[in-house]
Amino acid sequence: QVQLVESGGGLVQPGGSLTLSCAASGSIEGIPASGWYRQAAEKQRELVATITNRGMTHLIESVKGRFTISRDVTKNMIYLQMNDLKPEDTAIYYCYAGSSSGAQGTQVTVSS
Repeated sequence: QVQLVESGGGLVQPGGSLTLSCAASGSIEGIPASGWYRQAAEKQRELVATITNRGMTHLIESVKGRFTISRDVTKNMIYLQMNDLKPEDTAIYYCYAGSSSGAQGTQVTVSS
């Protein structure tokens, strides 16, 4: 298992962009899948994006065309590029890698 720390959240206006970063304490190269999920107030946790160790990606329908997931195995980093943000994207975003998940998450608030 690795420890994961998320960063990059903030307050942004609708239509704005943010890039979330997830730093892993060890190698993520051999981990089959990693990604991001989010937890909005009074809503169920939602898996947003996944990337496999072969580079295949999956995004939920509501963020397709707006979000991009990527990873850099040389830096042990996982990223989530978010464009054209909407108020409904407001949530705490957590990263995961295999069976490990970030503990603190990073808050994303989309509001005018």
